Amino acid sequence: MIELREARDYVLSGCLPNDHIVVALNDALGCVTAEAVVAAEQVPPFANTAVDGYAVDAADTATVPVTLRVTGTVRAGTSGTDSPVETGCAVRIMTGAPVPPGANAIVMVEDTEGSPEGDTVVVTATATVDQHIRPAGDDVNPGDPVIAVGTELTAAHLGVLATIGVTHIAVVRRPVVGVISTGDELIDDGSPLAPGQIRDSNRLTLRKLLESHGFDTVDLGLARDNEQVIESAMRAGAESCDAIVTTGGVSMGDFDYVKVVLDRIGDMRWMQIAIRPAKPLAFGTLTRSDGTAVPVFGLPGNPVSSMVSYELFCRPGLRKMSGFGDDNLDVGMINGVLTEPLRRRADGKTHFARVVCEWDDESSAYKVRSAGAQGSHHMAAMAAANALAELPDGDTLETGSTVRVRLLRP
Repeated sequence: MIELREARDYVLSGCLPNDHIVVALNDALGCVTAEAVVAAEQVPPFANTAVDGYAVDAADTATVPVTLRVTGTVRAGTSGTDSPVETGCAVRIMTGAPVPPGANAIVMVEDTEGSPEGDTVVVTATATVDQHIRPAGDDVNPGDPVIAVGTELTAAHLGVLATIGVTHIAVVRRPVVGVISTGDELIDDGSPLAPGQIRDSNRLTLRKLLESHGFDTVDLGLARDNEQVIESAMRAGAESCDAIVTTGGVSMGDFDYVKVVLDRIGDMRWMQIAIRPAKPLAFGTLTRSDGTAVPVFGLPGNPVSSMVSYELFCRPGLRKMSGFGDDNLDVGMINGVLTEPLRRRADGKTHFARVVCEWDDESSAYKVRSAGAQGSHHMAAMAAANALAELPDGDTLETGSTVRVRLLRP
């Protein structure tokens, strides 16, 4: 067996960042930037009010209450230049509207009395210079760095880019991932099971995992145990996808059509890793017609094992292809405290227990408990789990032990 770190390093070495493309902001959420963005505009572009109220000269409010004559109204979307503030006067102003000439403070509506439509307003609180005024360039100025290379674009990032007039941005192209199932024993049409048949759940599970993590997928279908059929599906996948995921037939000593085909047309390494579940893993590349190397992840066939293997190897590799740096290949790594023992025995392997991890306000810590049965076929417990707890080689971890936890979902 080989160590987990060695296997991960080998997988990651075969996953290179994709090419760069330019996309509209609407399509950039979750992408990783391929270039830095520098502002060419001020934000805000003009001094404006942060509140609804009255634009005034602060000196006119030195003694309150004071009655000021209302001489105009400035709404958002107007210039405000046709409603200057004169001594002893005020101008109604709406949030986001430009500060009119002559004003150096804004009085909130809450600090006034009188009818909003009246010709006068009574100011009840002394204003200070620049009160409730957002200066031009208060957030961003031309030449300011806004987005660094390697940034995962969130909704807030896209909002910032929109405010400075950016409509398109260069990003690392997210990989398109093909998912294939093979085997005469599998069915996926919902029909009654014949003797020896099982239902294909891995293909759907992995596709939806991939999609939930921001990757585009291609369903390469269910290929029967025929070398020509499997080779055709693999080659088609290599031409249309950036990576291929298969499940099953990766254990040492298995005679499997997938292994036969991939050994013939690809450059594969078949590994037994010192972990439980998900000990077997195959990884390598197929070469498409243009010479591009397409990573192939051969995951275990047991459904829980395939999901654990996906989290440990496939997802980090695909994130690297998406442009994430080495420090961001693993997602949701935290420490938790066990509220019950997690049983295991020393066997030379790192175990990944399916657990429920929840924040506890009283102890200000994440509390961790088993999600149920821990067999590699126990999908009900996997569905109940929201995390994997990493149990180092050794004996049972007792209540109160601190464990490293990999969150599968919030």
